[in-house]
Amino acid sequence: MFYQFLQEEDGAQVVEYALIIAVVSIALVIALQALTTGNSFSSFITRVATCLTGGTCT
Repeated sequence: MFYQFLQEEDGAQVVEYALIIAVVSIALVIALQALTTGNSFSSFITRVATCLTGGTCT
């Protein structure tokens, strides 16, 4: 039974997907920081919310 556990490779795929998600998340955070240079992140989110609800986009 222990030998079968060592031979199991299904868990490796989960780890690979988790690493991919982590890298993509870090890239998104860096991109959002670059977009919000000079403004706070909350004001950026407020502007996006205003545009999505039909307000004037600036």
